[in-house]
Amino acid sequence: MSGEKQQSHIIGVDDHLPIGKLVVLGVQHTFTMFGATVLVPLITGLDISVALFMAGVCTLLFHLISKGKVPIFLGSSFAFIPPILAVAGMSGLGLEYAQGGIVVAGCVYLVLAALVYFFGYKRVVSFFPPIVTGPIIIIIGLCLAHIALRSASEHWLVALFTFIIVCVVSIFLKGFIKLLPVLCGLVGGYIFALAFGLVDFTDVASAAWFGIPQFTLAKFNFNAIMIVAPVAVATMVEHIGDIVAISATTDRDYMKEPGLHRTLIGDGLASVLSAMFGGPANTTYSENTGVLVLTGVHKPLVMRVAACFAILMALTPKLGAIISTIPNAVIGGISIVLFGMIASIGARTLVEKKVDFTQSRNLLISAVILVLGIGGAVLDFASDQISQFANDAGVVYEGGATFDFAIGTINFSLSGLAAAAIIGIILNKILPEKSS
Repeated sequence: MSGEKQQSHIIGVDDHLPIGKLVVLGVQHTFTMFGATVLVPLITGLDISVALFMAGVCTLLFHLISKGKVPIFLGSSFAFIPPILAVAGMSGLGLEYAQGGIVVAGCVYLVLAALVYFFGYKRVVSFFPPIVTGPIIIIIGLCLAHIALRSASEHWLVALFTFIIVCVVSIFLKGFIKLLPVLCGLVGGYIFALAFGLVDFTDVASAAWFGIPQFTLAKFNFNAIMIVAPVAVATMVEHIGDIVAISATTDRDYMKEPGLHRTLIGDGLASVLSAMFGGPANTTYSENTGVLVLTGVHKPLVMRVAACFAILMALTPKLGAIISTIPNAVIGGISIVLFGMIASIGARTLVEKKVDFTQSRNLLISAVILVLGIGGAVLDFASDQISQFANDAGVVYEGGATFDFAIGTINFSLSGLAAAAIIGIILNKILPEKSS
């Protein structure tokens, strides 16, 4: 791909970074991923330190498998929350059996990776033309919008102050500081939040300086596997969408090199490794794409530094406790920018690829993907029991359509993003290119 569109401040894979700047950029990336990574174990009951440790280790594993070429940080997957809660609440089972289900789900990725390898990535890419990928990237960003606003609404003044700092640093400042809008927003917003008494240091005093995460081995049960593993259908589609979004952001074709099969293997093995020792499923993060767009730092080594810092936090509870004191309003102010950036990349894809919206087929495909994706479809598994466990745990899902499927006595459903992508792909294949 041509590099003519690249902005002068963008740091690519081959650009040199001094150690000091590399560390600062890596820490910034870790801060951005921290909230979402620890939220899943907080909801499900998994160990937070294990989740952080595995996020770091699995990110490094992903980079090893993908030849260190893809600027990605892996974190806890939200898609697996309902089935984890369901399995954990079943009589005679527990979180260890939910971990076993995630291990099998990770193995499903390997099956798709093998198909991609033997049949060629171009056949997969043919299912993702710009008219499909553009709207998918848009909904990846917009589906996260309510999370940003929910966090920001805890204190709008702090969120607005943080948002302004991010904008000022990103647009008006020059030099290395221009690459640190997220970190500057976090620090500035944190200091501002102190004035309103929003920072609670209670857990910091009691946290130890050093500790080993409480690893637990996965156990396997057929019923638990059949509840958890089908989620891979949705997350694999989301993985492809994230790779497409990151490719569009960095102006590189990662589906070709290092190859979609490698990124799928990396993502799948990451979930296998994490769940085997007590962590949640790990997946590519949309927040990651937002940071890439905002900072212009596309160097994969920065993500590996972030991974090392996540491991350090897992082994230093005191440090993790300090970072966890960052108020949600500060995170919300930053997230408004990050998630909006992702959606903007989707719109840019449609413009740059010159998608013709005078064609009715393109309008129809885009409309269906956007409505199904943004409509808030629920990953419900067509089971009242799972919904009840989710409600008991305080997990609230937005209303919307649920796409249910049944194989024998096994029921599951696809999330809004996965359903939107699949239906968009089908429409693109069956609708004629030109109207008669």
